[in-house]
Amino acid sequence: MKSDYSKTVPDLSAILVTADCFEPLRKTVQSLAAQTVRDRLEIIIVCPSENSLGLVDAETAGFHSVRVIELAGLKTTSAARVAGIRAASAPVVALCEDHAFPEPGWAEAMIETHKQAWAGVGPALINANPGVVSWVAMAMDYGRWIEPVTSGVIDDIPGHNSSWKRSLLLQYAAQLESMLPAPTLLNWDLRAKGHKLYLEPSAKVRHLQVSSLWPCLVEQFHVARLFPAERSRNWAWYRRLFYVCGMPVLLIRNLRGWLGHFRRIDPTGQTSAKVWPFLLLALIVWGMGEIAGYSLGIGLAQERTLCFDTHRSLYLNRRDRQLFAAQ
Repeated sequence: MKSDYSKTVPDLSAILVTADCFEPLRKTVQSLAAQTVRDRLEIIIVCPSENSLGLVDAETAGFHSVRVIELAGLKTTSAARVAGIRAASAPVVALCEDHAFPEPGWAEAMIETHKQAWAGVGPALINANPGVVSWVAMAMDYGRWIEPVTSGVIDDIPGHNSSWKRSLLLQYAAQLESMLPAPTLLNWDLRAKGHKLYLEPSAKVRHLQVSSLWPCLVEQFHVARLFPAERSRNWAWYRRLFYVCGMPVLLIRNLRGWLGHFRRIDPTGQTSAKVWPFLLLALIVWGMGEIAGYSLGIGLAQERTLCFDTHRSLYLNRRDRQLFAAQ
């Protein structure tokens, strides 16, 4: 574990998860090193073994501190992120990803906005690898937060690359891990407790989506399963059955929402016209995932999504792999 406590407490702890070594995190750490307030950031890396991490000191210089948290048998990002949150020193924690690259002003915007009483602050998202498959995945996962967006109080923020006041998250104790697979449930609960969430567009993040067709469909199936599984964890069987039977209505509502996102981010309609075939296919897969979540629970969905969360570059199409490697 590496630390530097000669300075004051950091203002923000950026939590990163890797299933093996430092390499998948390199580009994200480089983006964090380019932040305007790098010296106010604590970097927390959760991994199975510090010895096999291969952390390069030169690439982590200039931060307030860098800490490595070992989590043997790391199987889910939720468990790893909880470990990172508990180990954090800053009053604000951000859940970062190896495939998301904050723009230089992201951290400063997060820190400054958190000086107000917001429980969580979300960023504006930018598609880092525009293409038919990636745009569909982006709209399905993050549509309402894709640029252009306006600042203000909001009912939900992105589950990743957002930031929360650590003290509020710690109040969930053992319950926190079960809320992180579908952070919308966490955000809803915070709002139910009287807290507010804020969207800050000056905090921008470039997000890399899975762009190979089959891996994208597999990922979307498991992602779609997470929210209904956690949401219906304590429901009676007949309530679960009601949602399963009502899936066509839910999917129509989802489709309308995704198309609305495309109209907002692509007013010319050029992208929307290209994505229709894949969007309909992804809609079917998404519905299958939701049905599995409501009827069978979470299963191994978290374990299945770990590879997509920690090795995103493996699931890019050829063009995106070449561009990603060249950057």
